[in-house]
Amino acid sequence: MKLYTREWGTGDRCAVLVHGVMSDSRNWRRVGPELAARGYRVIAVDLRGHGHSPRTGEYSAELMAQDIVDTVPGHPELVMGHSLGGLTVSLAIERLHPERVIYVDPAFSCPATDWFQRMLAPAFLRTLARQSATRIAKRNPRWDPADVAIEVETMRAFDRAAIPVVLTPSAMRAPDAMTVPSLVMLADNSHLVKPQLADRLRDEGYAVRVVAGSGHTIHRDDHDGFMQALDGWI
Repeated sequence: MKLYTREWGTGDRCAVLVHGVMSDSRNWRRVGPELAARGYRVIAVDLRGHGHSPRTGEYSAELMAQDIVDTVPGHPELVMGHSLGGLTVSLAIERLHPERVIYVDPAFSCPATDWFQRMLAPAFLRTLARQSATRIAKRNPRWDPADVAIEVETMRAFDRAAIPVVLTPSAMRAPDAMTVPSLVMLADNSHLVKPQLADRLRDEGYAVRVVAGSGHTIHRDDHDGFMQALDGWI
């Protein structure tokens, strides 16, 4: 499936950005221009069921990964994925052949720790999708008002039929091995990459950096800290 894309810059270096669940390419509204200023042509996708991309009767992380491959140029210099976007990027690496990969608090494990939490998770996401700007701002006090407004729009546009699929615990797992140089950037006290998993990734050669004090959407919580954590990778 061809995805809707948003672009910044016209440089010779290509960077691909992939957002998380219930978001879209506007999630990168500050990151995209900064990468463009560094000489990248930046391509941010809307995953299927998100933003302006098509809705469908089929959703899975693997299908979303193939959509990325079908949409963006091969052999990009940099691929960056946040949350669900990080998971889908990990599944697309062998087909995209990027030079470097950055996983931003990726969905490498399921935050629901028992069957009861997993049972309630879809209802929780549906509740999130109906939140007002006031509630979103209260939950994310460090966000710029523009990001709050975008969050309201992207959550309402998200195809809720995808919720059971994106919450499948068996799909949420880290790559078995690192195949290209990779940075894993984590929120403080990440719910998706616990310390034991972070240690395993380090042992396998991944660079792992934690942005102190940040929440799950690191680049919205602490944009400056996020950019500093990219030092040496962009």
